[in-house]
Amino acid sequence: MNIYEAINTRRTVRDFEDRQIDMAIVEKIIGAGLKAPTNDHMRSWEFVVVNKNKRAEILNLIPKTFSKSEVGEWLDSWGSEDNIQREMYLDGVPKQYAMLYNAGCLILPFFHEEDPLLQPTSLSSLNGFASIWCCIENMLLAAAAEGILGVTRIPMENESQHIKNVVNHPSGYIMPCYIALGYPSKNAFIPKQKEVSLKEKIHIDIW
Repeated sequence: MNIYEAINTRRTVRDFEDRQIDMAIVEKIIGAGLKAPTNDHMRSWEFVVVNKNKRAEILNLIPKTFSKSEVGEWLDSWGSEDNIQREMYLDGVPKQYAMLYNAGCLILPFFHEEDPLLQPTSLSSLNGFASIWCCIENMLLAAAAEGILGVTRIPMENESQHIKNVVNHPSGYIMPCYIALGYPSKNAFIPKQKEVSLKEKIHIDIW
């Protein structure tokens, strides 16, 4: 699969087969992530691969149930009127716990950052955060090339402290998201992508 095929194949999926991912493939996927560009050239990234018997403890603070009516009310309060956007949230939000717990592989990525992430003094203060997301996208594309799809979930503030307590990672490291990967189930819901015009997105010299 070439890079353009992987990009077109990569989709967000939250419904997985009950099938683990071989560790050799997990290592290939993380290895692809480590090829991403870094802000300081040091690749100060670490990864915790969470086995199924540890996941309940890791995911303890994530709500297990979230009704579509609750999601609909939240979307209404947010002012969401786009049907494709609403469809994605209505399917995705109630699956926040299940998609992480049931994934063929759950990975917790970490990047090194001593300064408070949410108190940047300039855009360059976010270089480490930007770099780890390049790494994560590499991983998602590599997974797609292996026939594996997945989803990311950004932790809430209380989850971040909980993760530190359970995983015992060193201070100065931040987990930007959970990465759930797996083989899509036959009835997996695949959200429609918002169609956009390429030419309308490109501006030459001025907007």
